[in-house]
Amino acid sequence: MNVEQIYTGCLAQGAYYISSNGEAAIIDPLRETEPYIKRLQKDGVKLKYVFETHFHADFVSGHVDLSKKTGAVIVYGPNASPEYEAIVAKDNQIFKIGDVTIKVLHTPGHTMESTTYLLKDGTGKDYCIFSGDTLFLGDVGRPDLAQKAVHMTQEELAGLLYESLMTRIMPLADDVIVYPAHGAGSACGKNMMKETVDRLGNQKRMNYALNQPDKEAFVKAVTDGLLPPPAYFGLNVAMNKKGYESFETVLNNGMRALTPDEFEVAAENTGALILDTRANTDFYKGFIPQSVNIGLNGDFAPWVGALIVDVKQPLLLVTDEGFEEEAVTRLSRVGFDNILGHLKGGFEAWLTEGKEADVVDRISAEQFAKDLIIGEDKVFDVRKETEYAAEHVDESYNRPLAAINEWIKDINPQEHFFLHCEGGYRSMMAASILQARGYRNFTEIGGGFKAISETAIPKTDFVCQSKVMTA
Repeated sequence: MNVEQIYTGCLAQGAYYISSNGEAAIIDPLRETEPYIKRLQKDGVKLKYVFETHFHADFVSGHVDLSKKTGAVIVYGPNASPEYEAIVAKDNQIFKIGDVTIKVLHTPGHTMESTTYLLKDGTGKDYCIFSGDTLFLGDVGRPDLAQKAVHMTQEELAGLLYESLMTRIMPLADDVIVYPAHGAGSACGKNMMKETVDRLGNQKRMNYALNQPDKEAFVKAVTDGLLPPPAYFGLNVAMNKKGYESFETVLNNGMRALTPDEFEVAAENTGALILDTRANTDFYKGFIPQSVNIGLNGDFAPWVGALIVDVKQPLLLVTDEGFEEEAVTRLSRVGFDNILGHLKGGFEAWLTEGKEADVVDRISAEQFAKDLIIGEDKVFDVRKETEYAAEHVDESYNRPLAAINEWIKDINPQEHFFLHCEGGYRSMMAASILQARGYRNFTEIGGGFKAISETAIPKTDFVCQSKVMTA
């Protein structure tokens, strides 16, 4: 028996590869199937099943393409209703892979079809669980995503999740390994550990959700402080449920190289958004006007999903040369398939053709310290509320990047402000969106709060509610 976690850090997502005696199963695969197929060929095993723990909201799974290419059967737990051929398993149903078995444990709460898969080794001993979004390390799945679809409140779903955890997972032995679908950084939970594998016994001891005195306390604990889910979540669920265009088709479209003239015409005629995936340290020096910067060198795909609300939005890409395929692949993982092509030769080719370019007004933290007048100048901090609460520039305002579509309308375009995040990645996204929408009277701080903290600028860790909520 072989069990491997295939973890993708930029999505904080774990897929799993199981092989035994010539047969294999894959759990919650990513969109691109080629790496899995190559691994199957290398190991000389046949893929028998593709198990899905639920209809994922934060990424598009590769289950449909993988099934078509290998003949493997897609398996969901009870209550699932996929619009393609699949087994909708019964609770406690057993599936055999070589010398091992997988038992279906229906664990609703995150969604109604959410299922944990219990792997038993060749001797029949419980070895590990693939807990999907039911149980994370340090947390449990958020219970608010399915409420509209099933006409239940998040509190009612949290109650179901409590019963699932207490009756199906907590009775398992402490030495059972826990393999979750996500880790720290995923929007599917709020308190996940950075580790991606643990023993169930440790989770029983330290996971806050598993240590509530009763159901009422559990419901309150897991529903408290939930942020609104990204807009693309519902659209990804639909793609995972209904099926989708093949990854190869999406990749071929995205790899279409457009000359600067062709790129310019496409941008003018299609209503496409120009997505510049270069590092913020390069972007601010020069970019195509109206571009939005979301760098590949960070949490690229989740931020695309959070900031671009429609997965069907046509996209034109500007990348560093050689990174076109990576950009398309990572976009496809979150359902952004309408990629019209990329700029051949990158931004340098655009400049060489004498095309118009724009810049962002960025200054260093040291210059910021010289220019800032506390109490007079406005400072917008686009970090999360928890980061802002820990420490921030005196008299600054918290404007989380994820909520930019709400707070941008409250900005007075005649009034100058400073803009920063933790290191420059998020504030450059905000800067590009602001400029694309006509706001130019601001200065962005290179290096963000990390650099600001090394200056003499006054800081505080006391959250003034009025500064968080209003400007």
